[in-house]
Amino acid sequence: MSPSPASSDVLPERIGKYRVLRKLGEGATSEVFLCRDDFNERDVAVKRVRASALADVSDGALHARFFAAEAALVGRLQHPNVVQIFDAVPDPTEPYVVMEHVAGTTLRPFCRADQLLPLDQVVEIGFKCAMALGYVSRQGLIHRDVKPANLLASTNANGDIVDVKVSDFGSVLNLQADTTQVFRVGSLAYMSPEQLDGGTLDARADVYSLGAVLYHLIAGRPPFDASAQSVLMAQIYSAQPASLCGLRGGVEPALDAVIQRALAKRADDRYADWDEFAQALSALVANRQVPRGQVQGVLDSERFTLLRALEFFSQFGDVELWEVVHRCAWQRYPLGHLIYRRGEEGNTFHIIAEGAVDVYRDSQRVAHLGAGTSVGEMAYLAPNPELRRHSTDVTVVAPATMISFTPDSMARLSPGCRHLFDEAFIRVLVRRLHVAHEALAHPRRIA
Repeated sequence: MSPSPASSDVLPERIGKYRVLRKLGEGATSEVFLCRDDFNERDVAVKRVRASALADVSDGALHARFFAAEAALVGRLQHPNVVQIFDAVPDPTEPYVVMEHVAGTTLRPFCRADQLLPLDQVVEIGFKCAMALGYVSRQGLIHRDVKPANLLASTNANGDIVDVKVSDFGSVLNLQADTTQVFRVGSLAYMSPEQLDGGTLDARADVYSLGAVLYHLIAGRPPFDASAQSVLMAQIYSAQPASLCGLRGGVEPALDAVIQRALAKRADDRYADWDEFAQALSALVANRQVPRGQVQGVLDSERFTLLRALEFFSQFGDVELWEVVHRCAWQRYPLGHLIYRRGEEGNTFHIIAEGAVDVYRDSQRVAHLGAGTSVGEMAYLAPNPELRRHSTDVTVVAPATMISFTPDSMARLSPGCRHLFDEAFIRVLVRRLHVAHEALAHPRRIA
């Protein structure tokens, strides 16, 4: 028996083992609650399918498959910009999925013409979503319902957006699954032409959808809009989206071109993969082709792109690179700044992102280090205070941007990320031992 309208407003005390705190939202088929996971001491979001939705004669089986698609991903998606799925309980009456709780809102409010985000922030959001969906794609998954309501904006105490996460995998197409899956799903305003056709899909269908979301965030309106569904479908198939340059001030042709390419009718005319799309968005920031906010500092996308190009991080995956972006300190040093002084005890190390330093012993230069190399790691790794004393002076000889680490910041990294640091240190030490050996064997050649 379906619950009465009055009883549906009553907040349940618990959903399974999860203590209900408040309702976060609801839709036609499900409700989302903020709950407390007392065992793991964390807040979670619990999405519970309505009993009435499963009992529906025409669509009940469809809703059950959506639940099954999300349940199959429990513990599988581990990316800083993808909402984690912790648990799924196939309750026969009201099954539910337990997910990471993101404090903030969806991107829907920022699609309104009176609440538009700065252009550089929209590009930053697009870059992070592209990296996240690239990770999802590498797991053999196509989201199929990328839309503002499924992109969660994490906000700080002031309400400022600090991060974004892709959520809601109920419509996901699992290319590796053997079970029958639902086709022709998604939200019409953001669906690619091939998705409307019910044809074979790949990651480029999600590229189109993200392009449509970014268009909406920039212009305050979706690429296509019509009161009748048939007219909207016709526009998606054959109409060209209006240029963003004419819809909002500050939009340069380069930004419009990136979004228009993502919205190409033919999948072959879009970005070939998520990396290419992400790089195009990052280049807009690097080339100053989007206006920067008045108080906007270095964007995460700039830092991520910079890290990816450095030799030290060559073996790091995207997830570990995002950890470094968020955990380390970024510092700028002017020409002539003394990074380390001989005899001083040190427990920090730096990786040079930009610029260069010279290393001096007894006033004689013994090394020149540029972007992608580390400095100070020998003292940092030393087992006792005496060995942690620097044996050289290290001076900035070209204005430098340093990625700086302390024992505390390293402790906050995941074990997998710290292991990659250990491997990178070994590569650095082997290379420097080789140089030292060559200097002893062939002193004139090295000099």
